[in-house]
Amino acid sequence: MLRWIALVLILILIGLQLKLWSGNGGMREVDALRVSVKKQTDDNAKLQQRNQAVGADVLDLKHGDQAVEARARTELGLIKPGETFYQVVEQPARAGSTLPPSAASAGSP
Repeated sequence: MLRWIALVLILILIGLQLKLWSGNGGMREVDALRVSVKKQTDDNAKLQQRNQAVGADVLDLKHGDQAVEARARTELGLIKPGETFYQVVEQPARAGSTLPPSAASAGSP
């Protein structure tokens, strides 16, 4: 009789271990959820930094003429009256050229 009780208890223990490691809500799912939470936490931290930077830009644009002027110059290419605009155009590098080799060599002297 004692052997049957021990056998039943061992079978129950094995069943519970299987449920723990492979069943719904088991260790695999918990590990997957931990990875998902870690990834979401990292994404949230990056987005929070971006939001802080955008908020600082908004404050600068609302309260400072220098920020508005800098944006107008860089993004719109605006200049003040009486200023002279110079644009420096660099020659494209040969290795980074988007032309095919035959077209690149045909244009060189």
